[in-house]
Amino acid sequence: MRHEVTEADTAVTMGSGDVPVLSTPRLIAWMEAATMRAAAPFTEAGRTTVGTALRVEHVRATRVGGWVDVFAEPPVLAGRRLTFRVRAVDGSGRLVAAGEIDRAIVDRARFLEATTDEGKPGRTS
Repeated sequence: MRHEVTEADTAVTMGSGDVPVLSTPRLIAWMEAATMRAAAPFTEAGRTTVGTALRVEHVRATRVGGWVDVFAEPPVLAGRRLTFRVRAVDGSGRLVAAGEIDRAIVDRARFLEATTDEGKPGRTS
């Protein structure tokens, strides 16, 4: 999927750096969204996937106004774990980032039941 880099996507705005270029957190979010779309064929009703690990190297800066195409290859399936190879390339075809993102297939309701309110304001243990 193609993404244009805006001021909202920069390291300055995201708080992850002090230069006005595509931030790593935004790039990771775009990559995770690509894995969500690629995981859809592996989930059935009542199931979803959640991110569990990422190993991504961001190797090239992209200026505001530039764009990147983000790709997630079909995953390697190991039980309930999906491992995606991901990459992003800029408008010149140069590699911006590459790596792997793992997702786990979970039962949506059971997953939400297992979440905790700990740390929520006003809650005590």
